Amino acid sequence: QSLFFSATMSLKIENIMKLILKPDFVKISVVTGETAKNVDQDIIKVDSKVDKNNKLKEMLVKPEFSRVLIFVSTKRGVDALDKFLYDNGFKVGSIHGDKRQRDRERSIMAFKKGMITILVATDVAARGLDISNVSHVINYDEPPTYQDYIHRIGRTGRADKKGVALTFIEKKEIKPLIRMRRY
Repeated sequence: QSLFFSATMSLKIENIMKLILKPDFVKISVVTGETAKNVDQDIIKVDSKVDKNNKLKEMLVKPEFSRVLIFVSTKRGVDALDKFLYDNGFKVGSIHGDKRQRDRERSIMAFKKGMITILVATDVAARGLDISNVSHVINYDEPPTYQDYIHRIGRTGRADKKGVALTFIEKKEIKPLIRMRRY
């Protein structure tokens, strides 16, 4: 008997699963495509990166932002936001795929123990994170897929506790549609 478990099931993982398992395998899914009922979700519209950073600082000083996980799309972006927050006096750590395993573990442990109150991460580094009492998940960068969004916000609101998920959305200038002439 072979058993295969995954918190998320991307197309890539399903294809690997089909290669490994017998053709008549049984797939059991607990819940698919639903967001947690105890996670309040909202968006924050911003005009620019500077505006985004200023709004983030304003939010993070509030006492209800007690343990915050911030998702950024790139490793470079994680490092830049980590430095920005540290330079502004926040207790922050970061994880991404280019960091050494022991450095990632150190940041995660500091976050779990409350030595730092903010953890900045990429999606890849944050897979499988099990940290209790995360008050807020902030999507600093929009998640690329709905599945990534579900995975990210699932880091808060665990064990029947309330959680908050916020997503920054940059306002885009609406440019007039220009008709092209055919010659």
